[in-house]
Amino acid sequence: MSAKTSPLLVLVAGLPGAGKTAFASALAEKVGGRHLNTDIIRAALGLRGQYDEKSKQKIYREMEQQTANALDAGEFVVVDGTFYRKQLREPYQKLGEKANAPVYWLLIEAPEDIIRQRVSQKRAYSEADFAVYLKIRDAWE
Repeated sequence: MSAKTSPLLVLVAGLPGAGKTAFASALAEKVGGRHLNTDIIRAALGLRGQYDEKSKQKIYREMEQQTANALDAGEFVVVDGTFYRKQLREPYQKLGEKANAPVYWLLIEAPEDIIRQRVSQKRAYSEADFAVYLKIRDAWE
């Protein structure tokens, strides 16, 4: 955890397999920030493999609370998730504004053939496969 400073919020969005977590983790480590990730929160809530709307809402609400707590503590926070729907993005923008924290959005993209390869490999926390990728890609707002 970083020392109390002026809060800053970086949100890393993108489709499954794009490289969000690798980028967000490296950024948080480089700046001494807190990294919050939907897949880690999904696992902590006992929702591994659950990609239905109700589970997503529960995961994003928990991540919102952790983000708010970190910003209130003056932390540099890097949050990564798909953020594929406007209703998932808006609360984070408001959290940053409420905390008087600059908010930066980064979109991570990769070619579909690379994504197909990445999601076919075992990853530490994410079990999103190519079918999940396609579903989220088609629902992107």
